[in-house]
Amino acid sequence: MSGTIIVAGLGPGSDSMMTPQVLDAIRSADAVVGYTGYIKSIEHLIPDSVQTVATGMTGEMQRAEQAFALASEGRRVVVVSSGDAGIYGMAPLILELHASGRWPEVAVAVLPGISAFQAAAAQLGTPVSHDFCAISLSDLMTPWEVIEKRIEAAASADFVTAVYNPRSRDRYWQIHRFKELFLRHRSPSTPVGIVRNVMRSDESVVLTTLGEFDPDSLDMFTVMLVGHSATFFSGQRMITPRGYFSREKEDGSKPVGQSIMSGSFRTIAGLMKPDARPIDTRWAVMHTIHTTADFEMQDLFYATPGAIRRWHDRLAAGGATIITDVTMVQAGLRKAALERHGIAVHCYLHDPRVADLAKSAGITRSQAGMRLAVAEHPDALFVVGNAPTALLELASLLHRGCFAPMGVIGAPVGFVNVVESKHRLKAAAGATPIAVIEGRKGGSAIAATIVNAAFSLDEAEAMNPGCYV
Repeated sequence: MSGTIIVAGLGPGSDSMMTPQVLDAIRSADAVVGYTGYIKSIEHLIPDSVQTVATGMTGEMQRAEQAFALASEGRRVVVVSSGDAGIYGMAPLILELHASGRWPEVAVAVLPGISAFQAAAAQLGTPVSHDFCAISLSDLMTPWEVIEKRIEAAASADFVTAVYNPRSRDRYWQIHRFKELFLRHRSPSTPVGIVRNVMRSDESVVLTTLGEFDPDSLDMFTVMLVGHSATFFSGQRMITPRGYFSREKEDGSKPVGQSIMSGSFRTIAGLMKPDARPIDTRWAVMHTIHTTADFEMQDLFYATPGAIRRWHDRLAAGGATIITDVTMVQAGLRKAALERHGIAVHCYLHDPRVADLAKSAGITRSQAGMRLAVAEHPDALFVVGNAPTALLELASLLHRGCFAPMGVIGAPVGFVNVVESKHRLKAAAGATPIAVIEGRKGGSAIAATIVNAAFSLDEAEAMNPGCYV
């Protein structure tokens, strides 16, 4: 008689964080096996007819062998762990026992769950968006000498580090040693996020630093995330950048040489044709090349002299507004820069008023969206990366003197009205600063990257100007 063991991760706390697969497995089980606390947390999900087997802490082996005994009787057994069962959970033990060959008639499957460090990271922001590792400070299964080597390795290699089991009543000194070892390799100002009882009703979140966090404030219900050298705080968020842009210093300036996107801009500068345009224009050209890997952008990019610099100054002053024709342009803008400078971004395409205006005026939704945006934000920076009709509308309104925006970026892509919309914008601009990708090429990513070039202009000026001549 063959049975099945399903090892299931319950997620970090609330039922809402449990996957549908795991919920179905529990409800269709013949028996559920787990740590007493976990069984109690899900007893409302377990049908009355289902047998439960619960043991206390350190009873993992007992639970595992009981699960195999039940499965050998032909039952469908669910073994539960918190978080993900494969991360400091029951899955490794179950699979190791299964590999021994003692229960060949039993099938084993593992269902994933949301790990505590993933849930904690989501509450903190994006601290693990680059290379990271997880270390448990519990030495019940692993000799402390081995754990200490791993701590040293993680600290010296600049990994974002998730710390599990940081402290218990009797195991109180290890987190102090962790802090000591990390401070040998990391700055005391390294961001640290501490989340206790993540995703539960009594959850608490603390943002601090490696030098300032209190080791004695942690316990077994806490997950700590230590950032790496580029991690920073933005308001109540902890952010580890992927590396496209450098992190600003606390005073808003940027470290020289750290903002060239992993050397790509130096390569681009070396491959560009000689270009006598001002540094702000060349910086924007380089962004478009970096986004597209298309050096034709150097010939297709047109901007009013000084436009990028003027946008940089206005955006850096704070409180500006950006209007986009589609949400894809909005998605490509530098979120940290928008938040730092208090810049609002609006896309009217899905505004409930747009459909009515488009129908009544006999125009496209893109045109209607721009018409509403001009009425409500006439001094905004308008960025078009998709819809040529949106750019046609802006050109028409500029020609009639209906508004005086911060500027217009025209980079729609395609074959119908695309080229004409750009010609019209250039003819209607007058004193309005504009940037255009000539011809049929363009797109949302390019439109957004021109704005990002304006945001980051001081990065170009901090570099050796010879790189961009």
